Amino acid sequence: MTERSGADILMDTLVEQGVEVVFGYPGGAVLPIYDALFKDNRIRHILVRHEAGAAHAAEGYARSTGKPGVVLVTSGPGATNAVTGIADAFMDSIPMVVLTGQVATAMIGTDAFQEADTIGITRHCTKHNYLVKDPADLAATINEAFKIATTGRPGPVVIDIPKDVQVASAPATQSEPRSRFNPPTTGAPEAIVEAVAMLAAAKAPVLYTGGGVINSGPEASELLRELQDLCGAPLTSTLMGLGAFPAQNKAWLGMLGMHGTYEANMAMNRSDLVVAIGARFDDRVTGRIEDFAPNAKKIHIDIDRSSINKTVQVDLPIIGDCTLVLRQMIDEWKSTGASAQNLAEWYARIDGWRARNSLAYPQSEEEIMPQLAIERLFELTRQYDPIITTEVGQHQMWAAQHFHFFSPNKWLTSGGLGTMGYGLPAAIGAQLGNPDALVIDVAGEASIQMNIQELGTASQYRLPVKIFILNNEYMGMVRQWQELTYESRYSNSYSDSLPDFVKLAEAYGWKGIVIDNLDDLDAGITAMIEHDGPVIVDCRVAKLANCLPMFRSGASHTDMILYGDEAPAAITVTAEQKASV
Repeated sequence: MTERSGADILMDTLVEQGVEVVFGYPGGAVLPIYDALFKDNRIRHILVRHEAGAAHAAEGYARSTGKPGVVLVTSGPGATNAVTGIADAFMDSIPMVVLTGQVATAMIGTDAFQEADTIGITRHCTKHNYLVKDPADLAATINEAFKIATTGRPGPVVIDIPKDVQVASAPATQSEPRSRFNPPTTGAPEAIVEAVAMLAAAKAPVLYTGGGVINSGPEASELLRELQDLCGAPLTSTLMGLGAFPAQNKAWLGMLGMHGTYEANMAMNRSDLVVAIGARFDDRVTGRIEDFAPNAKKIHIDIDRSSINKTVQVDLPIIGDCTLVLRQMIDEWKSTGASAQNLAEWYARIDGWRARNSLAYPQSEEEIMPQLAIERLFELTRQYDPIITTEVGQHQMWAAQHFHFFSPNKWLTSGGLGTMGYGLPAAIGAQLGNPDALVIDVAGEASIQMNIQELGTASQYRLPVKIFILNNEYMGMVRQWQELTYESRYSNSYSDSLPDFVKLAEAYGWKGIVIDNLDDLDAGITAMIEHDGPVIVDCRVAKLANCLPMFRSGASHTDMILYGDEAPAAITVTAEQKASV
């Protein structure tokens, strides 16, 4: 029987899994795998500049394509550098398989060079992890890892492979597929019947959707639109769920939560039925738990049993995949001839909340308001149906509020972990998975520097990624919270010693553009779009603009601060304070 090295078995099994791209960085403990890669042209390897970049690029690839991302890093610092991206994927349910090198099995536990307890370190931020000690186990382990990463609630799986296992040989046989992980996918029939009856009887319903709808696949978004059309309920979404429902639909309330719209939060609060679909009642959505939708019955549809009743007690849990459960509900609605209540009065109340125009912001003839910059970016790029990634901070929330999405897998952001440095490598991964798409990373001047070394990755592989920096010379969200809570004591939130982003772009072979006045805004964005290579746009925006609406952490989700409201004393900034900044 033919024998193959562990590294060759790994290559064969990845190909069997349909892997086309691997994001990685070589090191001593994975050199046998890299040697196998050198001899095998079936998989494209993308050399990043830092292992965190590899993990985020794999996330961007996965989120934009629906395929699992694959990461290959060495032992010790290679694995630990990837942990932030692994934790990010775990929080946001991104399917990812991470292959880490490890010292030889005989040296594990001896504090050998570049040894780290990768299994222990990643135990709490992975769906599952493995330490493979026999090359004969590799194929079965890899196949099961892909199943776990992509089935049920998606997430990252780590496979730690000692160097001697990569070198040793084993029979090249087809492994028997394991079936140890079989999460439920369809909702209980009696629960479906009850859910449809509750939805048909509701006089003030809200569909509350999350990233689970997008993770379930494109059909889930289509079924969501069909269910909404049947029941007529208004619909809101979490940060991670943007794009599952078209923003131009009259039933769309916008994003809810801490920086959500007034109408979305008020509708949730005053509803009599909340149907949560692929969402997890995150604290940034609910605010103070006891004030969250206090008079509403709650239905929770989720593939992850552990999410049910974790933070909010619900009246009807339905455990299953969003696509299948939505199909069940639609079939039940149609087969029973269900009809919705007349929701005219409910929509009239919503129109009253919409009249507050909660996304309004101060206008300026002297400065570029960051909200305006995002609005113009949206208008000038919407014909291209772009993929938008973000870093983390004010710019992220402004993009969520003022850039509008009409289909899934176009909005890639770090939600649960809030990882600065996510956007650029995620854009690289998305561009590799969607080579003909316009991919734009909306960034802040602070966050972009977290993984700015990945400019070199885009240059090496000739990826036409665009970076649109809202440069306000602050860690803007930190500054905003210091203004709100700490009487404008801006401790270490000013971005000092900023690079010249144009020169930096040119140093990496990118095109650099500066926009520093209103008259140049549209022209600068157009020049970015029309350039056929990678571009950095340094858009100089108003320095002290705040991201509103918002509610404070721990406050009620209806206790929102809007522009035009009388500002509480804690967030009043005097002219003297502004002048001193």
